[in-house]
Amino acid sequence: MGQINNTASAMPSGSLELDHDAQWYTEVYQGDRMPQLTWRAIFIGALLGGLMSISNLYTTMKVGWSFGVAITSCVLSFVIWNAVRALSGNRLSPMSILENNCMQSTASAAGYSTGTTIATSFGALLILDPNHRHVAWPAVAAFTLATGLMGTLLAIPMKRLLINREQLPFPSGIAAAQTLTSLYKHDAATLRKAYSLLSALVVGGVVGVLNTAEDQFVALGRFFAWMRSKLFDVHLPDLVPEQGFMLLAGKPLINFGFEPSGLLVAAGMIVGLRVSLSMFAASALLYFGLTPWLQGMDALHANEPGYLASIPLVGGGTIFQPIRWALWGGTAMMVVASFSALALQWRTVARSFQLLRQVGRADAPGAAKGEPQDWTLAERMNAIEVPRTWFVAGMVPVIIALVAVQYLAFQVHWWAGLIAVGMSFVLAMVASRATGETDVTPIGAMGKVMQLVFALVSPGNTTHNLVAAGVGANSATSSADLLTDLKSGYLLGANPRKQFLAQFIGVFCGTLAVVPAWYLMVPNITALEKYPLPATQTWVAVARLLSSGIESLPMSARIAILVGALIGLVLPLLETLFPRARPYLPSAMGLGLGWVVVFSNTFSFAIGSVLVAVWGWLHRPSQEEFSVPVASGLIAGESVVKALLAMAATVMGINS
Repeated sequence: MGQINNTASAMPSGSLELDHDAQWYTEVYQGDRMPQLTWRAIFIGALLGGLMSISNLYTTMKVGWSFGVAITSCVLSFVIWNAVRALSGNRLSPMSILENNCMQSTASAAGYSTGTTIATSFGALLILDPNHRHVAWPAVAAFTLATGLMGTLLAIPMKRLLINREQLPFPSGIAAAQTLTSLYKHDAATLRKAYSLLSALVVGGVVGVLNTAEDQFVALGRFFAWMRSKLFDVHLPDLVPEQGFMLLAGKPLINFGFEPSGLLVAAGMIVGLRVSLSMFAASALLYFGLTPWLQGMDALHANEPGYLASIPLVGGGTIFQPIRWALWGGTAMMVVASFSALALQWRTVARSFQLLRQVGRADAPGAAKGEPQDWTLAERMNAIEVPRTWFVAGMVPVIIALVAVQYLAFQVHWWAGLIAVGMSFVLAMVASRATGETDVTPIGAMGKVMQLVFALVSPGNTTHNLVAAGVGANSATSSADLLTDLKSGYLLGANPRKQFLAQFIGVFCGTLAVVPAWYLMVPNITALEKYPLPATQTWVAVARLLSSGIESLPMSARIAILVGALIGLVLPLLETLFPRARPYLPSAMGLGLGWVVVFSNTFSFAIGSVLVAVWGWLHRPSQEEFSVPVASGLIAGESVVKALLAMAATVMGINS
């Protein structure tokens, strides 16, 4: 098996896609030499993914965050199967690394592609309905299944472009592959990496427990209280300092401090300096500079008729929320930057679709079944990549189903439903590129773009606004997360077709789990309002804001959209014209994300990237050997513990 690396660093700048494919096919691919898509892998992956879809539903309502599934699932699947083997007296054979990756694929599709927007879109609909009635379960199930399947299908063409050709890092995908490799290899170097990964995993798990809210479990809350009274306080606060780095007009800014989380720091370690510092610079400009300036203008003109405040207040008017203003500029920047980069790489895109056109023919036999020796590399790749015909055959019924459910359940006109589906293609590309570069999927931003579009398509209709946002956000984020999973398979040498089938099955399993859980956990509006609902309330606020059209946005937000779009256009152009200057230019995607996520997240990213840079300056060999395993362990440890705690809370019915 080839070493797990981000192969972009190993290839010469400007190499063609076939150069990457040649290296991967000859040095890494092993999909025909060991089991991958097996019934036991699918069964355990489906079971695990169903539980994780419920945990993500809970955490979205509790903290407005859904935890990544790729690393969590590969670690848990390895542990679960080895426990089953031990109980059988080792009569069962061990799973191959590709079987474990297949379990990861199924669990990832089930856990992340189904429940990420149920709490936001359908929770917002429950709040805004005059009688606070639930949407009927057949509509929720059809909507969840169709959007999840569309995200899975959209990952097909983007995989060839973003992973094979552009070699984007997808940091969690690298971490998941590193995790599996460390678990399966036994040479001395790998064992050192494995020990560092497992040690970091334990540290990440401890951090995940210590930064858990005291009221999530009665027993855990009592433990924190006992430690506080007898020894010292071990509970990690939500934010350091508690009120943030500064107050504005006597009020704190939301998440304006350091969040004690190893996961975000570790993600910054993998992403690197350029993107992480771009995120931090944009966020620092927003919080330290623009927000005080805009708030001063708001205070000065507050009594003028028709003046729209730029910086909103949340928490009953006690906390400033800069992101609700900045997300418009940040989203515009990411959208325009993605399309600019795509337009500047039109030859690459053309070659990609030429290759996809060849995939549509009948599958060719593999090497083990007498593969012709004179096949070209393109033909060999086409025999294992997902065929274009699968994409077309899947998208036609999914599009029909999505348009139908929007029309029948929410009275969205068929042409407007088609606009929502078409926009989902656009948003999926943006979300996938953002995830590939930074490991952050801007779910909220993708929903806001669709809400903005439907403020023009169906003005004044908040139901249409939220349904369309759900279509775009769930499809886009599903595609982005599954590309993270496909990155793991790419690094491990998995067969892409088999991995896609595992993901496709996983969407069905996740839907079967998360839809009943939604109604059991939230039987009525009273139960829903027991949760903080940070993400859901944001969707509600934007839907209400846009119900009267884009003119309801503050002029400053409209200016931010224009500035963001210009930056998103100029930076990719500069990178193309001056390729040697690229390492010194800010990342457009990083700058855009810096205005979409809160300051505490960008601060942690910056800390992680600086730590790795300083580590490399002090001792390059150890940094190259251990930085990725340590970061992978921190991500895996905290995400696994958080997922387990969320699942336990869900199963035990602890919702307070």
